[in-house]
Amino acid sequence: MINIDFRDKRPLYEQVSDRLEELIIRGVIAPNEALPSVRALAVELSINPNTVQKAYAALEQKGLIYSVSGRGSFATDASDILPQKRKEFFGELKELVERGEALGVTRKEMIGAINDSG
Repeated sequence: MINIDFRDKRPLYEQVSDRLEELIIRGVIAPNEALPSVRALAVELSINPNTVQKAYAALEQKGLIYSVSGRGSFATDASDILPQKRKEFFGELKELVERGEALGVTRKEMIGAINDSG
């Protein structure tokens, strides 16, 4: 479900949060589905429970999960978030294309790089 890259420069909680966010938005974790307990996920990933708690807090702040006292954390219905995330993606993509063009990279080269990466 979640893989930690210890060579990644991002903090561990951010890696956990980003991956869970992706799974929730894509519907892999269904609305109202329970997330693993903080302790269980920490053991599974071999990380400190405080790191998992920080990731869950970040997701709760974004409105992607909610907590029920004594029961755990659950995914929200994130179906309305996907269109916004796509809009943000295409905005970032436009900026990236403009930066590439400013560096003399042609759109053909960009498309070639995309095709080579996937």
